[in-house]
Amino acid sequence: MLEKKPNILFIMADQMKSSILKMYSEIGIECPQLEKLAREGVLYQNAFTPHPLCVPARTSMMTGKYPHKTGCRRNETLMPENELHAFKIWKKLNYVTGLIGKNHCFDKQSDLDLFDVRLEISHRGLPRSGYKGENIGNKGMEWIVDEKLINEANNNRLEMGIWDKTHFSSDTPEELFPTSLITKQTEKFLEEYSAGEFGKTDNPFSLWVSFPDPHEPYIAPSRYVNMFPSEKVVLPNNREDEFTDGTAPERNRLLYKILKHNTNSEEEIRSQISVYQAMTKFIDDGIKKIIEKLDTLGLKENTIIVFTSDHGDFMGEHGMTVKGGVFYDCLVKVPLIISWPNGKFDTGVIDESMVNTIDILPTLLFLQGLGDFKNLGKGWTNNNQKKDKFLNEYEMRSFDGKLLPSITNSKPSEVAFSEYGAGGPQYKLEDLNKINKPYGHKTLLETLWARESEGKRRMVRTKDWKYITDINAKGHTISSAIDGGPGDIDELYDLKNDPWELYNIAQNPKYKEVIVQMKEHLLEWMIDTEDYKPVEIPNKIGINF
Repeated sequence: MLEKKPNILFIMADQMKSSILKMYSEIGIECPQLEKLAREGVLYQNAFTPHPLCVPARTSMMTGKYPHKTGCRRNETLMPENELHAFKIWKKLNYVTGLIGKNHCFDKQSDLDLFDVRLEISHRGLPRSGYKGENIGNKGMEWIVDEKLINEANNNRLEMGIWDKTHFSSDTPEELFPTSLITKQTEKFLEEYSAGEFGKTDNPFSLWVSFPDPHEPYIAPSRYVNMFPSEKVVLPNNREDEFTDGTAPERNRLLYKILKHNTNSEEEIRSQISVYQAMTKFIDDGIKKIIEKLDTLGLKENTIIVFTSDHGDFMGEHGMTVKGGVFYDCLVKVPLIISWPNGKFDTGVIDESMVNTIDILPTLLFLQGLGDFKNLGKGWTNNNQKKDKFLNEYEMRSFDGKLLPSITNSKPSEVAFSEYGAGGPQYKLEDLNKINKPYGHKTLLETLWARESEGKRRMVRTKDWKYITDINAKGHTISSAIDGGPGDIDELYDLKNDPWELYNIAQNPKYKEVIVQMKEHLLEWMIDTEDYKPVEIPNKIGINF
């Protein structure tokens, strides 16, 4: 019988950019609980999503693989049925498994059956038919609030538009907001687990607590909105001619045409950011209650706590709100904190190496003693080796993620990668012109399937540079688009001198050598992750007769 492994509390926010937190940016807000969690663990200053879209980011985190390995490149392509993922591993080890909150990752019945507890709620309330990635019905527990009340309280979210100011600050009872419901339901799960309601308490738990906020629709309790007066919002740096001076790729300009808020007053922009801040603070308070409950029940010491987000949000940066298929830091850089009181690593550490959220799963499995990721392919033997790890070498080699530094002695990485697109044709400005104006969130959804499928973009990021290219592009031409600007061109940002990524300098010959170096990083990464499934490698030199 295996000794009891540490519990896993995997907390995820949806569409929370790292720069909304003061820990990461001067435009961020204070979130005392997350700051406390960072003091008790390790904060990763440069954590990136493998894909700035919900399903690809979530499936990648749960598998430790890039979207081009799982095939999950769109929001409509969820976890493949036969894919090895976190909850398959944990369930096989008799963990008590739970999902409370937004799913948007699993929809196959064989995967849903892995959860002892499953209570889903998303941006517009409880799951409703017709939307892939939301699964109707509960398992293992019921909501502590009448579902009819939950549905009634969230009806306005179904109708509100992104700039419908009347719904930004809400007087709906706080206990009916998804953030509050998820918090209270998680507390109840921990209480019932501690009381043995899910079986023997000797079995550890793995619980995914998935807040659907601060994703749009942007709405928060009025009490929280009042904490962040719009006049005190610190606006990000922007450049008025960023998308008109001939340096931005066509797809970036197209997205700006859809989402730009230069027709909105500064007060409207500040008001929206303040609600996003309020939603973030609301989550921080919920996390505080959850961790306090862990502590009260005596579970905290042996629980690995992870906090991260699937991707970010423009939220005022580059003159836009929400997200799209581009790679600015506000969309790809996410918060990442890991804490474990029983862990044998230094706390209060701020790790500045480049990491990816696909690194989380192999790191957790390593900390749990389930796989020796440090010694893959180290040598040969003529003797049968005793298997002392749950995962075999083939399974461990299937992960693209690496062990995170600071909580392991893994070597820090100097590069991080992200991707977007499924190889489809480019969605161009001439296609957008066929859509009825005015543009806005409605247009974002009308064009979503085309934009999330187009091309095969790749991003490589170091501490000082970011390079973006589309490997599907034909010659990376600077030919003019319908608006007279450049077509499908590469992007390069000097992050040391231009941290807000306002100047694309990829066409400047002065930086030719930098681009060559960044392309080398991309090539090495693409070769390293090219195998869809690793070929099984023997651990012996030859045949024993």
